[in-house]
Amino acid sequence: MCLIAILTDFGTKDEYVAAMKGVISSISPKAKTIDISHQIQKHNVKQGSYMLKRLIGYFPKDTIYLGVVDPGVGTERKGLLIEAKGAWFIGPDNGLLIPAAQKLGIKRVIKLTNRRYWLKPTSSTFHGRDIFAPVAAWLSKGTEPTNFGKVIENWVNLENVQPKVKGDTIFGEVLHVDDFGNIITNIPTDLMKVDNEVWISIKDALFSTKIRKSYGEIKRGELLVLIGSSGFLEIAKNQENAAKYFKVKEGAEIRVRHS
Repeated sequence: MCLIAILTDFGTKDEYVAAMKGVISSISPKAKTIDISHQIQKHNVKQGSYMLKRLIGYFPKDTIYLGVVDPGVGTERKGLLIEAKGAWFIGPDNGLLIPAAQKLGIKRVIKLTNRRYWLKPTSSTFHGRDIFAPVAAWLSKGTEPTNFGKVIENWVNLENVQPKVKGDTIFGEVLHVDDFGNIITNIPTDLMKVDNEVWISIKDALFSTKIRKSYGEIKRGELLVLIGSSGFLEIAKNQENAAKYFKVKEGAEIRVRHS
């Protein structure tokens, strides 16, 4: 239990991620850390949750996922340690960790209350460094999970991020814009079929196209819709930036209608 995978919205300009890694290495020198991403849109719990969930299955058994997208830091929101089938999740009780943990199967959820395993003094604005990183480090050393706190039965779930279907129209939203400018939606594979003709409404634009298998099926600069590697519908502009073209960000509404 020595791999700790870290996801935050901290960016890389400041020292915050390094501080968390320093804490982990100080407590558990044998633990290995790997960065999932630190470029989650600030305070965007849905986007962080999406990225965590899509990664499940690509990491070794017993990986510790440490997620900090935490707009409620310093409030009464709980800190959690989740034991799932084959993995552990540590972070705030705001829904960030739940979809990924549910995908694997939640075995138990522990509210972090034992200050013995926290840094002292404990900041009210940096629980990633002072609570979550130390707990991850101690867990990687084999500390009994119930030493960190009490098992609970209730936690925060994310607001519904599933698309809605009304008649022949699917109402979804943009979950993530990747570094290529591809627009990744919350519309899953099972609602779409390759080669189907669809109408797409996004921002002020409306266009029709086939659902493609790959970017190479069209010319550079052309719009395309495809099922991406994460299993969700994506809107792209071949070798160009679709998000800039449509001027959209995470959270924007998208409508898809089968022709």
